[in-house]
Amino acid sequence: MNNIPPIVHNVPSIEFAYLITAFLFYVALKYMNTPATAKLGNRIAMVGMLITVVGVFIGTDSDGLKLVNLAPAQLAIIVSGLVIGGLIGAISAKRVKMTAMPQMVAIFNGAGGATAALVAVYDLHHSLQLNPVLPPEAVASIFLSVIIGCLSFTGSLVAFGKLQELISGRPITWPGANIMNIAGFVAVIGCMVVAFFNLPGFPPTTAFAIVAVVSFFLGFLFVLPIGGADMPVVISLLNAFTGIAVAAGGFALGNNALVVAGAFVGASGTLLTLLMGKAMNRPITNVLFGAFGAVDTTAAAGGGGAAMNVRSASADDVGTMLAYASQVIIVPGYGMAVAQAQHAVKDLADQLEAHDVTVKYAIHPVAGRMPGHMNVLLAEADVPYPALFDMEDINPQFSQTDVALVIGANDVTNPAARADKSSPIYGMPILDVDKAQNVVVLKRSMRSGFAGIPNPLYEDPKTVMLFGDAKESVEKLAAVVKSL
Repeated sequence: MNNIPPIVHNVPSIEFAYLITAFLFYVALKYMNTPATAKLGNRIAMVGMLITVVGVFIGTDSDGLKLVNLAPAQLAIIVSGLVIGGLIGAISAKRVKMTAMPQMVAIFNGAGGATAALVAVYDLHHSLQLNPVLPPEAVASIFLSVIIGCLSFTGSLVAFGKLQELISGRPITWPGANIMNIAGFVAVIGCMVVAFFNLPGFPPTTAFAIVAVVSFFLGFLFVLPIGGADMPVVISLLNAFTGIAVAAGGFALGNNALVVAGAFVGASGTLLTLLMGKAMNRPITNVLFGAFGAVDTTAAAGGGGAAMNVRSASADDVGTMLAYASQVIIVPGYGMAVAQAQHAVKDLADQLEAHDVTVKYAIHPVAGRMPGHMNVLLAEADVPYPALFDMEDINPQFSQTDVALVIGANDVTNPAARADKSSPIYGMPILDVDKAQNVVVLKRSMRSGFAGIPNPLYEDPKTVMLFGDAKESVEKLAAVVKSL
C-alpha cells in the first residue's frame, strides 16, 4: 500500500464506479449501432447502471467515508422503490405489443422527465438549506433541470395520447397559440434571471414554482400542434430533452454518472432528430412550428376514401406474381406492426427465396411510429440485417424490381411528396415504389395514413390492392407461393 501514489488514496471509490459506468455506457451505445448486437448493448448498459446504483450504497468519498448512511426504514423505502419500479418496467416490457412500443417509449420518456424535475425540487431544497443565496451555477443547473424535465414530461404525455389515438393525431392549433408560447418562454427566462441575480422581494422558491408550472403547460402547447408523420421526430427530440434534464440534474447533485448518462441520451437524441429531419427534407423548425399535417380534412377524406379508383386482387393472383418475379422489395410500415405480421413476412420471404426470388426490405427512416420501428420488428423475426436497405440505397433498385410489396406504409410511399406542391408532405423523401414494374399494397381498408392525406399511388394503373388483415394476407401469399 505504501507504494501506491498518494493521489490514488484520495480518489473516491464512487468515482471509480462512475468511470466504469461511463465506459460501459459508451460500449453499449456502440453495440446498439446494429440490431444484431443491440440486445448485448442493452445488457451492457444495464450492468453499468447496476454498478452505479450499488456504488451509491457502498461507495466512499475522498475521505474514505460512506456516501450514504441510512436508517433501516429509509433503506427499506429505497429498496422497495427499486423493486417496485423494476417489476413495473419488466412486466410492461414483457407484455407490451410491438405496435405499442412507441407509446411505451413516450410514457417512459415522460417518466424520466418527471424524475429530473423532482430531483431539481430536492436539490433546490437542499441547496437553500446550505445557503439561502443560490450560487449562479446552482440556479442554472436546477432551473434547467425543472424546465426541461416538466416540458418533456407533459410533451411525452401528449405524444403518448396521439400515438394511442386518445387524442387526434392531427395538429391541434388555436388562435393565439404562438403568443401563449412566447409569453411562457419569457416568463421562464424572467424567473431565471430573477433567481440568477437574487433580486430582493422575489425568493428563488417562488421563481422556481412559477417556472415549474409554466414549463408544465408549455409541454402541452409544444406538442399539441405537431402531428402526422412528424411524431417519430418529436419522440426523438423529447428523448433528447430528457437526457439534457438528467445531465443538468447531475451537475446540480455532483453526480458524474447522471451527467454522462444524460449527455449520451441528449447528444444521441439530438443527432437522431437532426438526421430524421434531414431524411424527411424538413428543417426541425418546420417540424416544431409548422403544424405539419394540418390538411383539409374534407379533401383528405374524399381522396382517401372508397371513391378512389383502385384495383383489387386476390391472394392467388398476387402470390403467383411474387413467385415468378426475379426481385421483390418488401416495404414494411405501420400496417405490418399493427397486424404483428413480421414473422409471416419472414416466412413469405423464405418461400420466395426457395423459388430463387431475390428479396430485399426497404426501410424508410420514419416508417412506423418511432425511429427504427421497422428494424426492431424485422430483427424480432430474425430477418438478416444485410437484407435491410436504407432509403438512399434501395431507391435506385426499384426500377429494376418486378414487384414492390407495400405492407401498410402509407405516407412514406406517397408520390405526392414529389409531384404535388400543395401537399403537406411535399419535399419529403419517399420510397420510390411507384417506379417498380408492379406494386402490391396490403391494407385493411382505404383509410388514409397517419398524416391524414390520400395516396395517389393506389390509383396508379400498375398498383393492385390486397385488402384484409396484413398477417392473414401475407400467410395466404406464403401458402400460394409454397404450392407453386
